[in-house]
Amino acid sequence: MKIPTRIAFPFLFFIILSKSNFLAKAQNTTISVNVGVILDFDTWTGKMGLSCINMALADFYASNSYYKTRLLLSSRDAKSDVVEAAAAAVDFIKNVEVQAIIGPESSMQAKFIINLGEKAQVPIVAFSATSPSLTSLQSLYFFQASQNSSSQVKAISAIIQAYGWREVVPIYIDNEYGQGMIPFLIDALQEVDARVPYRSVIPPLASDDQIGEELYKLMTMQTRVFIMHMPIDLGSRLFTKAREIGMISEGYVWIMTSRMTNSIHSIESSVHDSIQGVLGLKTYVPKTIELENFTLRWKTKFHQDNPNILDVELNVKGLWAYDAASALARAVEKAGTTNFGFEYTTGSSNLTDLATMGVSLNGPKLRQALLDTRFTGLAGEFSLQNGQLQSSTFQIINVNGNGERGVAFWTPKNGLIRELNSTNISTYSTSRRNLGPIIWPGDSSSIPKGWEIPTNGKKLRVGVPVKDGFFEFVKVEHDASTNTTKVTGYSIDIFKAVIKALPYNVDYELIPFAKPNGESAGTYNDMVYQVYLGNFDALAADTTIIANRSNYVDFTLPYTESGVTMVVPIKDNDRKNAWVFLKPLTWDLWITSGIFFVFIGFVVWVLEHRINEEFRGPPSHEIGTSLWYSFSTMVFAQKETLFSNLARFVVIIWVFVVLILTQSYTASLTSLLTVQQLQPTVTDVNQLIKNGEYVGYQEGSFVLGILEEMNFDPAKLRTYKSIEECDELLSKGSANGGIAAAFDEVPCMTILLSQYCSKYTMVRSIYKTDGLGFVFPKGSPFVSDVSWAVLNVTEGEKMKEIEKAWFGDHRNCSSSNTQVSSGSLSLESFWGLFLIAGIASLSALIISFSMFLYKERRQIWICFDSKNSIWRRIFHALRIFDNKDPSSNTFRNKPLKDSGDIDNVQHIGTCDASPNTCCSTSPISCSVHMEPEFTFSEDSGTPSREYLS
Repeated sequence: MKIPTRIAFPFLFFIILSKSNFLAKAQNTTISVNVGVILDFDTWTGKMGLSCINMALADFYASNSYYKTRLLLSSRDAKSDVVEAAAAAVDFIKNVEVQAIIGPESSMQAKFIINLGEKAQVPIVAFSATSPSLTSLQSLYFFQASQNSSSQVKAISAIIQAYGWREVVPIYIDNEYGQGMIPFLIDALQEVDARVPYRSVIPPLASDDQIGEELYKLMTMQTRVFIMHMPIDLGSRLFTKAREIGMISEGYVWIMTSRMTNSIHSIESSVHDSIQGVLGLKTYVPKTIELENFTLRWKTKFHQDNPNILDVELNVKGLWAYDAASALARAVEKAGTTNFGFEYTTGSSNLTDLATMGVSLNGPKLRQALLDTRFTGLAGEFSLQNGQLQSSTFQIINVNGNGERGVAFWTPKNGLIRELNSTNISTYSTSRRNLGPIIWPGDSSSIPKGWEIPTNGKKLRVGVPVKDGFFEFVKVEHDASTNTTKVTGYSIDIFKAVIKALPYNVDYELIPFAKPNGESAGTYNDMVYQVYLGNFDALAADTTIIANRSNYVDFTLPYTESGVTMVVPIKDNDRKNAWVFLKPLTWDLWITSGIFFVFIGFVVWVLEHRINEEFRGPPSHEIGTSLWYSFSTMVFAQKETLFSNLARFVVIIWVFVVLILTQSYTASLTSLLTVQQLQPTVTDVNQLIKNGEYVGYQEGSFVLGILEEMNFDPAKLRTYKSIEECDELLSKGSANGGIAAAFDEVPCMTILLSQYCSKYTMVRSIYKTDGLGFVFPKGSPFVSDVSWAVLNVTEGEKMKEIEKAWFGDHRNCSSSNTQVSSGSLSLESFWGLFLIAGIASLSALIISFSMFLYKERRQIWICFDSKNSIWRRIFHALRIFDNKDPSSNTFRNKPLKDSGDIDNVQHIGTCDASPNTCCSTSPISCSVHMEPEFTFSEDSGTPSREYLS
């Protein structure tokens, strides 16, 4: 069926019109969301940021056309003014009812606008405000979509640590941006033992003359390492002035923070010569195809919009602006399409009436959506944890020629690394080897040491002590006729040799620490404190390195050993003493030796009594024989024959012990009688305290505190100023107005002993110190170089020449007396021998007793029944032991000669056959019934008895 033409045409028109209306209606379903943009339109960052924001939204909605929301931007020019930026924010919130604000550009502008956003619950997304002080406000509605400038302080400190620089001067702009990072930078430098002796603050509107004046001040200081933290326009002016006055030259180190380095391509070509050799930290942005395509499109678009601006370069702040706009578009869509209104309180509608600003109903949802937004942007991974873009990698660049050259990377995990994505790095590194070659200012390849002697002709002020004695170390002489001061001494000569050994020239002057009348101005502690106060630049003296002083100053390595020692008079031991023969052995050794002589005699008697006629007889005879035998071993004159192998073993061991004892005694006695024995009058500090003796110390020395800690009575302490005065006090003695001992440092006492070698001796060291060193202010760069020079001097021949010149050949005169020990031999040297002899003797007794019990078991146990007491049994065993051993080789086949033996034999057999009555008849003795063997004599036929084998 055909449709008439007049009907088909209107139908087709109706279909086309309906489709167009449907598409128009679908397009009108997108919701516009007001967003404010506050930037400085007259700055490069403002121009670049605004163009990147517009392109970000265009790219985002082109690829996400199905989104229901569209950001509608309203921009305001802050004109680089805080008030203008704040007014624009109030206008956006009250009149435009924006759901979020992108910007402002500077940290000072952001600090005030953050509070407005917090009050209205409108998120503030800043892509160029990097001051860490902004995050300290802890606003829930502030999002720092840029790298916090404090994230680079660890990278800076890693560079400082890699090159070992000890002093750094930050140069920063005097505003919120400059001041915000400095506390974090100083903390990071302190962690690597780098000191900040001065902070150079440059006003934002400083003139060239003001900048030059500040730079001249820096030239007069020692530090040559500077960290630049300021905007590129002010930094360019400062570098230009620094080059004019000669500060961009060899020996200087300049490090730019990321704000200047990120925009280094926008520096004018006339400034390029002023930054040659400068190091910089640059935010690392991974190179991707998306980034390359966007850079080309952005340059084209920017030229179209700004045809008068040439040689444009996109930096990381533009990429942060692009990512921030994309993140906000995502978050707005995620937050939903409802509650875009504001809740107001009653009040005036005046534009400047801050109290009547409304509160965004969608603010909390949008805030949470921004926190949850994560994606890979042009600048890298985008994630606002706690409202802040996370720290990323920094590239360390070196300005050279017309461009820049990367020398290393820094990451929060690995520190300094040469290449990214290296699989060989597993720990945090600050090694210099991970940095590539650097061309330093002045076109130098030599690493600057980081400090120099000031160029204003100022000399190093070196303090020296004024002393009344011990002039060998330091001696100050003033010539009134010429009004000049001459300083000499051992410490001074070493100091001069050390300064001469430095690889650079140092001008100095020696300044006595004295009052106007020439007297000493205080103690050594007072003089050290003057260095802490800055009145002296160093000390050249015999200053002892102790912990308390190290809290205020730094010491070089010691140039001589030290420590506190006690010196006492010595006395000659009287060799004509009648009892001198007792002195070779101490009393404990005498007593122990005597006990062992008696003990060995007893052991020999026990082992020989039953088998040796010479150890039998009346008790007095047996005791005398045993002791005689034992003591005769001293001269190896024992005549008694030993039959027991156990006794022979014991005597062999004992003779060895006696041999060592007698030889040692002979040697010690010979020494006492032939060698002059010089003994100290006192060997123990506690003895001095207990006896209430007077002791001395050098006036002004730290030794006083040590003596007080040792509980010396302050009333018993006397001071001396010179060697001669110390000798006088020691010679008098404590009872006659002098002292019994002197306490002082080892070098001082060495001089005393070198002059009075035969009168005194060092008894012991009572306090350990690190030695004598030179003093410099805390953190002084001189310390490491001077310490290196000290090692060179002390290890060479120069040190020997200086020592010989001031101490002569008698410095080691007291070496034989420095350690005094007792001349008597003590038990500690021989207890091992006595232990061996004791073990051998006890072992022999145990073996002998066991053999006796085994051999006589029948006689001992046959009469032991339960009715007899334990003492009767013991007496019975002893009675058997007191008899001769008939089975021994000594008595075998020998007639019994004494009647006692006959009686003992006759008593054998008197017991009844019953074992129960055997011991009851005789409480003293009991024996086993044995039948004697009778033999008849040829003459008389009288029977006789002999023991059988």
